[in-house]
Amino acid sequence: MNDLVLPTSANIPTPLIDAGQKAQMSFLEFFTANIQNANTRRAYYSASCEFLTWCHERGVVSIPLIQPLHVAAWIEELGQTVSVPTVKQRLAAIRHLFDWFVVHQVVPVNPTASVRGPRHVVKRGKTPVLEPSETRQLIERIDTARIVGLRDRALIGMMVYSFARIGAALSLKVVDVYTQNRRLWVRLHEKGGKQHDMPCHHNLEIWLDEYLESAGLWEDRKGFVFRTIDRDTKELSDRPLPQANAYAMIQCRAR
Repeated sequence: MNDLVLPTSANIPTPLIDAGQKAQMSFLEFFTANIQNANTRRAYYSASCEFLTWCHERGVVSIPLIQPLHVAAWIEELGQTVSVPTVKQRLAAIRHLFDWFVVHQVVPVNPTASVRGPRHVVKRGKTPVLEPSETRQLIERIDTARIVGLRDRALIGMMVYSFARIGAALSLKVVDVYTQNRRLWVRLHEKGGKQHDMPCHHNLEIWLDEYLESAGLWEDRKGFVFRTIDRDTKELSDRPLPQANAYAMIQCRAR
């Protein structure tokens, strides 16, 4: 599932190993059967392992021994090193995990239920918005003489003109790019299994068509639109572009 390796018995936190096989299986099922979004699964798994490891280092050898006091102490310690939204996300992760444990009778009560996270009020979003002139300058500076430039221009254009999440853009397949009423449309796969079909802006239509035509991808209907570049051949591979690579690309283009 994307670039995330699912949790296995080889990387289960120690308190779960001491709690027995039932607890271990419940832990694995929480991530594999309960969480479908790969990004959420990655974040929740990291937070769960961090908390359980923290507990073990402080002498809590089994998860039934975890108390609200331990959760509150962990949250307070986190608040000294990470942002409030990050603290709230990690608290939500272990809260859902222990809800799962209660349902599957691994622990009698959820020790996180009575612990309140830090207060966080958002009055203005932190995501910067590019001016039209800045966006134009960013895209026009991309060298499209090579296929990697055509790919990057099409990907950035996809996010600019469709306001698509990076995950939805990278999961786009060639079959999701189609013609309707003489216009190019894209079908974006959003969270919760939702699909969003929308016509392309005329610039995005040109960039997508030029990229797919130059890369010879129109016939590969089941393949991903945005792919990695093979290190040896410097040509497109059949592997989807990971989100981290896309983020690094955008930072590089911005510089």
